[in-house]
Amino acid sequence: MSARPTRTVRGLALTVVALAAVTGCTRGSTATPAASTSTGTGACPDVVASATTAVAAATDPAPAWDGPTDGPKAAAGKTLVFVAQTMTNPGVSGVAAGIQDAAKTIGWNVRVIDGQGDPAGISAAFGQAVQLKPDGIVVGGFDPNTVTAQMAAADAAGIPVIGWHALAEPGPSTSPKLFSNVTTKVSDVSKISAQYIIAKSGGTAGVVVFTDNSIPFAAGKAKMIEDELATCSSVKVLKVENIPIPDAGTRTPQEFSSLVSQLADSWTYSVAINDLYFDNAATPLRAAGKQGDGAPFNVGAGDGSPAAFQRIAAKQYQAATVPEPLNQEGWQIVDEFNRAFNKAPASGYVPAVHVTDTSNVGTSTSWDPQNGYQDAYKKIWGK
Repeated sequence: MSARPTRTVRGLALTVVALAAVTGCTRGSTATPAASTSTGTGACPDVVASATTAVAAATDPAPAWDGPTDGPKAAAGKTLVFVAQTMTNPGVSGVAAGIQDAAKTIGWNVRVIDGQGDPAGISAAFGQAVQLKPDGIVVGGFDPNTVTAQMAAADAAGIPVIGWHALAEPGPSTSPKLFSNVTTKVSDVSKISAQYIIAKSGGTAGVVVFTDNSIPFAAGKAKMIEDELATCSSVKVLKVENIPIPDAGTRTPQEFSSLVSQLADSWTYSVAINDLYFDNAATPLRAAGKQGDGAPFNVGAGDGSPAAFQRIAAKQYQAATVPEPLNQEGWQIVDEFNRAFNKAPASGYVPAVHVTDTSNVGTSTSWDPQNGYQDAYKKIWGK
C-alpha cells in the first residue's frame, strides 16, 4: 500500500485478486479460479477478455526489465539513513533490506532508525536522522507531511529525501519535497486486482471488499477497486467491510463468520486493501465448511506479505496478492539517490504491477523479479 499513515501495517509496504467460482458454486466447493474462467456466463465478455489479457501479463514470473539502463556513475562514500515507519511491517523491513543490499554493491553505508509505528516515535527517528547529517534520508512507509519540521530541517541542511510508499503517487514531489517517491501506482494495483477477479470468475463474481475508511488513501484504493469491478455489470459487490487496519486481527474472524451466514454461496471472492485482512480468515471459514482452495477466493490488493505467499502456496484461504518488488525498489532508491548526488533528474521509473497466485508462487515468500535489475544498476554505476 502506498502513502500509508503511520499506523498502517503493510504487508507495506507500502498494493488484488481472487480465484473465482462460477455462479452456483456449492458450499465448501473446491473449484479453482482457473476452472471458472472457461465456464463463466457473465454479461461482459469484452471486459472479461481484456481483463484476462492483463492478468496474463501480470502473472508472468519472468518479466523483462523495463527500468533505467543509463545514468550517472556511482558517487563515492555516501551514507543513507532509512527512517522506518516500523520494522515489524514486512514491506518496510523488506525495502530496507533491499537498500542495504544495493548499498553494499555501490559502496555506501546505511543506518536504519525504527519509528516503532507511532507518530512520536517516527518524529523522533526522523529528527535523529537529520542530526546525523547523512548524505540522504529515506522516508520508509509513512506520510512525510506528519514530520514537516524535520523535513524542513533536512531541506535546510541540503539533505535529499526519497520516499518509499510515502505518497500515493510515484516520482518527484515539491510539496512535500521529495527527490522521488518509489512505489507502484495505486491505480494500477487496484485495477489489476479487480481485473483478476473479473477474469478468473468469467464475470460472475460476488465480491466482498475489505478496507479502512479512516485512512483516505485506503478508502480511495477500495473505491478504485469497486469502480473497476463495476465495468462488468454481472460482477456484484455484495458488501464493503470497513475495518480499521489496527483492528483487523481481532475483528476479521467474527466478520468472516457473519459474512458466511449473511451471504452464503453468493460470496465467491474477497478483495482487501492489504493481505493482513486474511491473516485470521482460515479458522472462521473452515468452521463454516469452506475449503482452503475454494470460494470465497481471497485476494490481497497489496502488499505481498510472506504470510500471504505461504497461504497462496498452501492453497489455504488466499488465492492471490499484488506484491511489491521490495528488493528491486530498494535498489531503485539507491539509484535515485545516486542521481540526486550527481545533480541528475530522477529516473521516472515506476515498477510494473505483478500478481502472485498458485500458478507462479513456487516456494518464494516475496516478489523479487528475475529481470536483471541488479545487473542493470551495476552497469549504470560502473560496478
